[in-house]
Amino acid sequence: MTNRFIEKLRTFNALSSAGEAALVQATSRSRKMSGRRDLIREGDRPGPVFVMLDGWAYRYKILPSGTRQVLAYLMPGDCCDLHIGLLAEMDHSIQTITTAQVATIERGEMDAILDTHRSVANAMYIAQLVDEGTLRAWITSMGRRTSGERVAHLMCELYIRARNIGLISEATFTLPLSQLLLADSLGMTAVHLNRVLKRLKREGVMDLQRGRIIILDPAALAQIAGFDDNYLHRKLRAA
Repeated sequence: MTNRFIEKLRTFNALSSAGEAALVQATSRSRKMSGRRDLIREGDRPGPVFVMLDGWAYRYKILPSGTRQVLAYLMPGDCCDLHIGLLAEMDHSIQTITTAQVATIERGEMDAILDTHRSVANAMYIAQLVDEGTLRAWITSMGRRTSGERVAHLMCELYIRARNIGLISEATFTLPLSQLLLADSLGMTAVHLNRVLKRLKREGVMDLQRGRIIILDPAALAQIAGFDDNYLHRKLRAA
């Protein structure tokens, strides 16, 4: 079975054979989890490092009013909260979207891997910086992009991320995100999002259908979004 976590880290930094072996061992203990299940909740004491080997999850916060803000999407190969164990409690929750295969790496084991294998540590730190860059891109969207630009930018990002980990090879790919979930990640109502999606479909750039997205005109979609994937930093570095 392909270990997308290791494959993703390879795209950031060349890994030593010993480092890869340590990661294989660390992620060998995994479990299958159903969709819509919290891995950890806001207020919980941080536990092990979660690694998404398969399936999707998302970070979120629930406001006192009961409304939800989605903070990030986690795809196969993503790692959750490398250093969150330094804090006393979680400041957000993480929940699976689909059925997922999730590995858990205890903090002591992860610290030992990072201390012993510099190539792994460098790749993990780059992955964390990419997560921070993605968060900055989302903040920019929420603050300065129009609703159409915001939707187009997120679709471009999800498409590129899915393509980079081998989930797609063409302009159509599975997107297991409901319109309500997407609306909560874009700071929009589901009704407003639906209007924007219909407009983008009329313009012939993309079509979001049940469970999948079709990129009809990638160049036009990227132009609408003003999309530049530099914040995803997919250039391999030497060990």
